[in-house]
Amino acid sequence: MMATRSQGAVPKQEFYSIGEVCALTDLKPHVLRYWESQFRFLSPAKNRSGNRVYKAREVELIMLVKHLLYTEKFTIEGARQRIDHFKRAGELKAEARRATDLETIQELRSALEAVLAVLDGREPPAPGGSAR
Repeated sequence: MMATRSQGAVPKQEFYSIGEVCALTDLKPHVLRYWESQFRFLSPAKNRSGNRVYKAREVELIMLVKHLLYTEKFTIEGARQRIDHFKRAGELKAEARRATDLETIQELRSALEAVLAVLDGREPPAPGGSAR
């Protein structure tokens, strides 16, 4: 019933495993790996064991890609072009942060709707119902 990310924000640490990124973004590992093949800027380093390690900045960019694809309904090519536009305009960091904030707001809204449903004696909405 609760949002997948604790307290709704991307916690600040230096590196994240693919599992941690999946939990933070509510995406499956195969989706992240596919996006790496489609978006050049998503290229996490690998640790000594060969596992992907993502930087906080990359997690925010993943949230921007997710927002563009799932919420704004861009195609992958359209999302690439939009991100290129943000880069050229010097707005990439701000837009990535905004996408993360919008995801947090949506998760909070879903959690509140679930609480209200319980309080009203209704069945709470399915997790991730309107958030995607």
